Amino acid sequence: MTLWLAIPVSILLVAGGLFSVLAALGILRLPDFYTRMHAASKAGTIGSGLVLIAAGLGSQDPAILIRALAGFVFFILTAPVSAHLLARAAHLSRVPLAKISVRDDYARKQNEDRLK
Repeated sequence: MTLWLAIPVSILLVAGGLFSVLAALGILRLPDFYTRMHAASKAGTIGSGLVLIAAGLGSQDPAILIRALAGFVFFILTAPVSAHLLARAAHLSRVPLAKISVRDDYARKQNEDRLK
């Protein structure tokens, strides 16, 4: 691998690793299921996507790079949908919010829908 390719691959790997570490810290430190899920879905998706792109670039094979980019697009499209469905299922199962949460917009919307 030449230097002109090694530098961007290294930057992508380090950035992906940092986002993955931030996602792990968010899972460990945040107060409730909903905020932990948010950290895991957002930072984890970006971290794994950056590492995937770095692997595709580092391979120096256009076919592998195209597959890596397709995988990244798949991550970006599916992670928000799955996070939303998990949050909705948790809310409908009455998983409690943290005590420091100040409002629950979804519960308010459900109550408004019931009154109609």
